[in-house]
Amino acid sequence: MTLMIIQLLIVLLALYVGSRYGSLALGAISGIGLAILVLGFGLQPGKPPTDVIYIIIAAVTCAGILQASGGMDWLIQIAERLLRKHPNHITILAPLCTFFLTVLVGTGHVVYTLMPIICDISLKKGIRPERPCGVASVASQVGITCSPIAAAVASFVIISNANGFNINNLQVIAITIPACLCGLMAAAAVSYKRGLDLDKDPAFQARLKDPQMKEYMYGNTASVLDKEVSKEAKRAVFIFLGALAVIVFFSIMQIAGHDIRPQFPTGKVVDGVAQVKPLAMNIIIQIVMITAAAFMVICCKASPKKAVAGAVWQSGMVAVVAIYGIAWLADTYFANYMDVMQSGLKDIVQHYPWAIAFAFFAVSVLINSQGAVVVAMLPLAYSLGIEGPVLLGVLPSVYGYFFIPNYPSDIATVNFDRSGTTVIGKYLLNHSFMRPGMVSVIVSTIVGTILVKIFY
Repeated sequence: MTLMIIQLLIVLLALYVGSRYGSLALGAISGIGLAILVLGFGLQPGKPPTDVIYIIIAAVTCAGILQASGGMDWLIQIAERLLRKHPNHITILAPLCTFFLTVLVGTGHVVYTLMPIICDISLKKGIRPERPCGVASVASQVGITCSPIAAAVASFVIISNANGFNINNLQVIAITIPACLCGLMAAAAVSYKRGLDLDKDPAFQARLKDPQMKEYMYGNTASVLDKEVSKEAKRAVFIFLGALAVIVFFSIMQIAGHDIRPQFPTGKVVDGVAQVKPLAMNIIIQIVMITAAAFMVICCKASPKKAVAGAVWQSGMVAVVAIYGIAWLADTYFANYMDVMQSGLKDIVQHYPWAIAFAFFAVSVLINSQGAVVVAMLPLAYSLGIEGPVLLGVLPSVYGYFFIPNYPSDIATVNFDRSGTTVIGKYLLNHSFMRPGMVSVIVSTIVGTILVKIFY
């Protein structure tokens, strides 16, 4: 038992140190922990999550080329028009915009262009920017468990199918989208009158008295409405949406009992009959995404070099390395001590299976990746005997990295807010994202649990 605890501390230390360095270091430093466990302690290495990695590569390549085509700019323009048309309701509309952008594209990193616009609209309208900005940043990450092409959803489907819970991407988001929308609206509600109004905030009024600071806050207007969107960019958006529609169509037909996926022999013969099985949805997603990316390059003048240099593709590749290292390290540790964990946690799991949500949340605080949490923790959850519907209900709990405000979207939001109201507090945890993040995750997880009880 002592050795097991020492090795667990090594795993946690690797995750902690990796999260401090961020970016590629998160996956690379996990490799140090893996080397210590395997080469130092002689543990049998687990399996790297190749299926999940392939989906991320395909989806991120498609989204990156969409960005290179200019299609992302069109989506941001549509969102900006909505926000500027209804500025009084920006605390509700801003998180909805960032949420659905992430749902469409599968990554929360598409919202960086929209964040300065949210800050600008709220400031010019006299609304404390912290209110929409805090919840909008949270919403951009919440949308990951609601996107049919996101790593977290794809990972959940792959691992669940391997453990006897037959479910597809559409069935997952049919639970997570309404659950997370309820959570986000609750978060928006508690943010609606959060903090002092700007005209009553002494800190803001003190900054306003400085002419240079006043010019900095009010002198410029953040907008993408003046950016010309080409017909090729719009065409790229339609190709991307068409690819999503194809993926959803395969899932709908599967749910309806008319599975149209190609069938291939398994190599097994039962009672003289050759067995076949349908092509896995993760393979279909990869094929569709790569094909859509190719059409955007050919038909929409999207530059592959520009895509590789873009924020979406680069952040996606960072996620690949992070999931590769983290999931391999976690699988190595858990696989070697599965019997011990099953016996130790058996009573808790039997009586309170939903308590696994606390473990999901805690791990997410450490590793800053919802996909990595799913890949690392879901096999353990299934091995403990927790049923698939329970795990689907608590899936929103894999978002916990708002807790320590070191994630790029949160840091960027603080910098975008020229009013200075969106902050990382003096005591680190008293920051602008804590309240909307906690409310969103708690409400989403409760609603998700209720929904699976109704439908499963």
